[in-house]
Amino acid sequence: MTLHRSMKLIGIGDNGLASLLPQYLQWIEDCEVLVGGERVLDFFPDFMGEKILIKGGLSTLVERLSEETRNTVILASGDPLFYGIGGYLAKKLQIEVYPYMSSVQLAFAKMGESWQDAYVTSIHGRPMKGLAQRIDGKKKVALLTDAENSPNALAKYLKHFGMTEYRAFVAENLQGDNEKSGWYSLDEMEVTHFSPLNVVILKQTIAPKRYTLGIDDEEFSQRKPDKGLITKKEIRVLSLQAMQLQRDSIIWDIGTCTGSMAIEAGKLAPEGQVFAVEKNAPDLENCLQNQQKFRVDITAIHSKAPEGLDNFPDPDAIFIGGTGGEMVELLQLCCQRLKQNGRIVLNAATIENLYKAVEAFKACGFAVDILQAQLARSKPILDMTRFVPLNPIYIISAYRKEENHE
Repeated sequence: MTLHRSMKLIGIGDNGLASLLPQYLQWIEDCEVLVGGERVLDFFPDFMGEKILIKGGLSTLVERLSEETRNTVILASGDPLFYGIGGYLAKKLQIEVYPYMSSVQLAFAKMGESWQDAYVTSIHGRPMKGLAQRIDGKKKVALLTDAENSPNALAKYLKHFGMTEYRAFVAENLQGDNEKSGWYSLDEMEVTHFSPLNVVILKQTIAPKRYTLGIDDEEFSQRKPDKGLITKKEIRVLSLQAMQLQRDSIIWDIGTCTGSMAIEAGKLAPEGQVFAVEKNAPDLENCLQNQQKFRVDITAIHSKAPEGLDNFPDPDAIFIGGTGGEMVELLQLCCQRLKQNGRIVLNAATIENLYKAVEAFKACGFAVDILQAQLARSKPILDMTRFVPLNPIYIISAYRKEENHE
């Protein structure tokens, strides 16, 4: 049954009634139900109809409104379709949306700069984890913050990853009574007190060093003199392409060591998440240093796989650089946890491990592709050039049989 009633979602600024068009004010006056958060409902103390306060989960509100037969206006801050309740409500209810300016739009206006070229993201009500690789190299970044992920916490985070090329513009209480905005260095932003209602815009002052695919082995902190505990650059690139990563892939790196694979994977999947395990504490320490240097924020734990994997979300791609003695058990677990259309890539240096891995994958009903990589790097000798071979490696890619459409 179609309910003959009007339901409108209207954006409102912190300056209350002054932000609303006369037509919007008329709709509010004429409606019988007014819905909103405490702050916005306070702008209408004389409203004669029923007021519904938005508190807690939105599913209860949707249930309530889907049965509403009276004309209803829902009020939300700024642009309700910009990190607001509008996206959720518009999917569930038949509503008309009338946006106001978003806080980010207002902040750029205060700053006096265009914003069509800005990268906009939110750390409001969501973890800051992974922000480093999402924003690395971006010239303008706008962030919605919250009490925990405040401008102070953001400054500390950026400094940890050496992102000192940014200056910050912080706009507080936009269009409210205590509106304030200004420029800060990261050091200043870390110690200044800000209102909880703020938007942070980061602007690059100098271009940072950027790393392309296939970072040189020497760039990574690694255990000396035990060289070789790193997936070599050329093998790394071949292994990464075998993983078939998307921008938002969830990735596991088992036996991460220096973190070279996890870090490059994080750069290829900046909107995704990377989870790594390493059994040797000194290697894990190098991995943490490399994360800072290369600006990739991954979750790396000290553990011997398969222990520790239970706490990770199901992956789209898994790289296995080292398996210890429990290869079969580990591969079974990886095959079970891998998401649809996912890939497991394992590097084996011996024919015994190659055989074991292929048998284990087949037992799990997975198809296998193997690339034998035998590479050599040039090296000068007097005024000539010779080649130094790298150890041959078997790059094993495994995937569910029914997903092989070749």
